[in-house]
Amino acid sequence: MNEPVTLLRIFSIVFPILAIALVGWAYGKRRGVEMGGANQLNMAIFIPALVFSALADKSFTLAGHWNLALGAFLMAVGSGIIGHMLAPRLGIAPKVLVITMMFNNCGNLGLPLALLAFGPEGLPGAVVMFLVINFLQFSFGIWLLDHHARWWSFWRSPVILAAVAGLAVSIFGFSLWPPLQLAIKMLGDVSIPLALFALGVRIAQSHVNHDLRVGIIGALARPAAGILLSWLLALLLGLQGQEKAMLIIFGALPPAVINYIFAERYQQAPHEVAAIVLVGNIAAILVVPLVLAVVL
Repeated sequence: MNEPVTLLRIFSIVFPILAIALVGWAYGKRRGVEMGGANQLNMAIFIPALVFSALADKSFTLAGHWNLALGAFLMAVGSGIIGHMLAPRLGIAPKVLVITMMFNNCGNLGLPLALLAFGPEGLPGAVVMFLVINFLQFSFGIWLLDHHARWWSFWRSPVILAAVAGLAVSIFGFSLWPPLQLAIKMLGDVSIPLALFALGVRIAQSHVNHDLRVGIIGALARPAAGILLSWLLALLLGLQGQEKAMLIIFGALPPAVINYIFAERYQQAPHEVAAIVLVGNIAAILVVPLVLAVVL
């Protein structure tokens, strides 16, 4: 593949993501819209529908994605360990750096990237990695922020319930009524553009001031650790081709926006977490295309 074609492909992958997020940013700046209700709908209805559709697809097999699931798990744990070791040396609260390094933006950014870079066949693997991070964040992540939190309630999460239902359909070979399957897919199709729009609104409404140093450090540490770990794990797990590229791209993703929501809820330096999330997602505009140029 020659260089102009490579650059054109990268631009075609990144452009829809940036365009939708930019629309959200512009609308958020102009209108000051509150996205809480829309985000709740996305987590309760649209993303679960996307997860169910991807996992219930007849071509999906859980055994075929175990290496991506293990790679995502080990990368998240390894990133958290690196964050815990770096935090005292950088003068940052360990919990702040651990959660922002462990839990990346695999929903708002990771799923659209997988779909645009690898097509529909790349979505199930991305969904599996998304579920691994959600499992960790809604269990260990909540416990880390508040040791008294009832983290086991995550089993009632619509995303987890949809994953269990989708896996059951796939494993036992159930056939859904085609109109019902189409209706669920149409609901799932809402999730990705809505997530990107909400990400743009969130960036428009965030502010970085005295926490800029922390934001820059966290924004650099998250993809640096993720790329290094995912590259090593790809070698150890014997990943090749698309799977290797998916894991490395997954490792390059910025911190998840939900980190800020959890930090605010449990009062764990929310301003510092917000700075890392904001700077990290802005930096992803440069980081992600560079990684795509290397792995595609």
